[in-house]
Amino acid sequence: MGAEKQYIDLFAQQENLITKHSPEVMNKLRAQAFEDFKRIGFPSSNDENYRYTDVQKAFSSDYGLNLNRLDMSFKPEDVFHCDLPNLGTSLYFMVNDSYVEKTHKDKNLPDGTFVGGFRKFAEMHPDVAARYYGKAASTAHDGIIAINSMLAQDAFVIYVPKGVVVEKPMQLINILRSKVEMMANRRMLIIMEAHSEARLLVCDHCLDYKKFLATQVVEIFVGEGAFLDFYELEETNDLTTRFSSLHVKQEANSNVLVNGITLMNGLSRNNYYFELNGEYAEATLCGMGVMDKEKKVDVYSHITHAVPNCHSTELFKNVLNDHSVGSFAARILVKLDAQKTRAYQSNRNLLLTRDARMYSKPQLEIYADDVKCSHGMTTGQLDENALFYLRSRGIPEAEARMMLSVAFTADVLDHIRLEPLRERLTALVEKRFRGELATCSGCSCF
Repeated sequence: MGAEKQYIDLFAQQENLITKHSPEVMNKLRAQAFEDFKRIGFPSSNDENYRYTDVQKAFSSDYGLNLNRLDMSFKPEDVFHCDLPNLGTSLYFMVNDSYVEKTHKDKNLPDGTFVGGFRKFAEMHPDVAARYYGKAASTAHDGIIAINSMLAQDAFVIYVPKGVVVEKPMQLINILRSKVEMMANRRMLIIMEAHSEARLLVCDHCLDYKKFLATQVVEIFVGEGAFLDFYELEETNDLTTRFSSLHVKQEANSNVLVNGITLMNGLSRNNYYFELNGEYAEATLCGMGVMDKEKKVDVYSHITHAVPNCHSTELFKNVLNDHSVGSFAARILVKLDAQKTRAYQSNRNLLLTRDARMYSKPQLEIYADDVKCSHGMTTGQLDENALFYLRSRGIPEAEARMMLSVAFTADVLDHIRLEPLRERLTALVEKRFRGELATCSGCSCF
């Protein structure tokens, strides 16, 4: 056993401190998570789905953890001023893995809706918290989920009651800040009751140029006829490693869009698990990575069609420069009784240098006979004819390459259903391809 030992020893020595500063609902899962972690450890390169990511190396450093839940010495709203024109989001903050409580009530929230930290939510809705927390992300088969469940002490929660529509988009800013190498174990819990609607943008940023390791577990429950947009933007630094696991459970006639964009990172491993458990549920899963230098983006997805008449669309794109590496492993499972399923999976990749590498493994596993399913993958270079055409019109080569790269990613951005957000992210992607540090408008933390 390699990197696992330090975390086993840490939990054994500090369990009382961890539980002391955590809600009881979270504490109830720790013992089982600890036993699971001791049994399975971290994923290894022998695991086909982690073949291109060295998990042991990522967790081997001696990271600091804020187990005492010490207060930060700054107010994030004074440091980070996010301004998405014409969008006007309701802002919420997590610093490392602690939710920052608002000092005032959010007047934009409909009655009965909760947005905030898990401790307060568990006090207000103890039965709901116990019913959903840890029920989508199992610790039995994934050591990273297990270690997150062992060590996480807080969570960000969205709870939208039956029939409630949250008109104003919400935005969660995850800020990494430390004077030493730091590990953050974040959780998110989103509960959408029947016929509710909400939209959330999650942004990851760093205030300090330090080595960070973030584990993240997101559990999303979407009731009958509910509607949810979940957008995620990574803009950290090349010293940051992130392991994220997002789990979605959908009921009948629900509609979920998840769109994850990685513009700046060191190593990102993003897992996506969808279960379509009610008829006529619709899921759209999109993502893209813009990598350069020695950076890595590794995506794994598993979409399960458990019942008839459901529809899923999956699209991931990567643009890889220098010595960067991308990986995509995805599976669509259509169960025996899931007739009339429509499921489409696509992975497209652009290599800007000979030294960039992309590994792709799209898969279909179908046990029903009346379905429409497809999957595909392409990896190539910029179209030389298109590049020649642009240059022949007087456009410099660097500008022409940027224009073609932006055009390649356009269909991922087109899946963003909020126009102001789509326009802003398109501008950030363009800046990224120009080699500029892609910062958000009004952000003073870089």
